[in-house]
Amino acid sequence: MSDPAGIDLSGLFAKLSREPDFDAPELRAHDAADELILAAATTADGDAGGLGDGELAVIGDRHGALTLGAASVLGARGIRTHQDPLLGERALARNAERLGLAGAYSSRPLGASLLEGARLVLLQLPRGLDALDEIAWSIARWAAPDARVYAGGRVKHMTRAQNDVLGRYFGEVVAGLGRRKARVLLARDPRAARDLGPAPFPRWGSDPSLPFRVAAHGATFGGAALDRGTRLLLEGLGDAAPAAQRIVDLGCGNGVLAVSAALARAEARVVATDQSEAAVSATRLTAEAAGVAGRVETHRADALEAVPDGWAELILLNPPFHTGSTVHAGVAHRLIRACRRALAPGGELRLVFNSHLRYRSLVEREIGPVRQVARDRTFTVLSAERSERPAGAAAAGRCHP
Repeated sequence: MSDPAGIDLSGLFAKLSREPDFDAPELRAHDAADELILAAATTADGDAGGLGDGELAVIGDRHGALTLGAASVLGARGIRTHQDPLLGERALARNAERLGLAGAYSSRPLGASLLEGARLVLLQLPRGLDALDEIAWSIARWAAPDARVYAGGRVKHMTRAQNDVLGRYFGEVVAGLGRRKARVLLARDPRAARDLGPAPFPRWGSDPSLPFRVAAHGATFGGAALDRGTRLLLEGLGDAAPAAQRIVDLGCGNGVLAVSAALARAEARVVATDQSEAAVSATRLTAEAAGVAGRVETHRADALEAVPDGWAELILLNPPFHTGSTVHAGVAHRLIRACRRALAPGGELRLVFNSHLRYRSLVEREIGPVRQVARDRTFTVLSAERSERPAGAAAAGRCHP
């Protein structure tokens, strides 16, 4: 692949915002990989010229840089875009409205409606190889036979294994030259559908301590397994708000906590919520397989927006510690703060986290009295009871990341 010529996206990128996603001074709505992917797609061998409406698909766009950059630089229309995180999807929508490009794209789930007939795919490489595996299979299965994929990322997050994953589904994978600590891979010649084999996801896993199977898509946190933090939280689940019948699994992932709560409490109504499309789908599948789908209500939502004020008698939380590829404690802080509004007076937050993150003081300020339930070499489980103090008292004591 030839070295992509530079293109000037500074004006467009300067107008992009992460809103309503979590934000901090050191975080931006774009990175060097966005620019390099778009530059690669404009070179002579990128064949970006002459694309018809609907022939460009974008996957993994963080906050709109790829989609709106393609609309501006390539003049593309009918762009089909998939973003697993809901907040990224909402940020794209707000940026598109502000730039007058709301009609240039449509958001789609990962699958045929996103990729059928696509001749050019722009991809921000995901953090995990499983997520890339599902994406690469989907492109090869539904995109046009002459489709080209420009997959980019920050060099520090890229590995040779990503080339190997793409190589399972494409006849040729070529690495471009690195620039500004970013690099783009070109994948072309997708394998014929008859040679792909069955879809690699959803996958199913089991654990001796679980009486049900666990589903996962490629981008589902934890995969089809029981992660160590959740395992520690589950060990004490029986004494978590014993009388609680309205339970929330916040950041539900593969659904282990939601389904375990539903099985342990036959009369309970459980709300499982996550901003990840892959997580919500996996939780739904896990609940169906366990026979509790009728009592586990799933929502793709921002934090606890799907839960009424004061509804939850128990909230279970194993919070994420990253936004995109960036590790940032502020993501978990945001979720912890959201719990007070949704908890009933006297309701309990049961939280597990990496012990070095020291969330205890934050939880005590935001929710109420805290006690340590369990601790091992890596994780801590805390219980916090929502106090009766006025909401303003909690707000006055907030510590910002």
